[in-house]
Amino acid sequence: MKVLLDTNFVLTCLKQKIDFVDEIQDKGLKIILPDQVVNELKMLEHRDRTKADYFSALSLKLINESDFKRVDLKDKKTDRGIIKFARKNPEVVIATLDKGIQEKIKNRKLIIRGKKKLEII
Repeated sequence: MKVLLDTNFVLTCLKQKIDFVDEIQDKGLKIILPDQVVNELKMLEHRDRTKADYFSALSLKLINESDFKRVDLKDKKTDRGIIKFARKNPEVVIATLDKGIQEKIKNRKLIIRGKKKLEII
């Protein structure tokens, strides 16, 4: 089984010190990372000197050190691309905290429960 990561999911996991890579792999899932998410993280990294920059840089370092499968969502809007991808791939778990995305897809979702634990719903 595979899980597609959203930008806010990655950043929130890092902010809350959740080792999401190990937890996802322990659940037997393979990670898919959209190119658009990487691009969003790169944009956030260079905005201004805030905590968002720090976590964006940290996430990019993690991504560069990992062998996640990369995918192009073929959409300029990341959220819309994730929704389209989810609809075409109903077996893929979507890791997102975005309520708008969650409401528009039927896929199982990987969420953060209690600020420390990942749960598939």
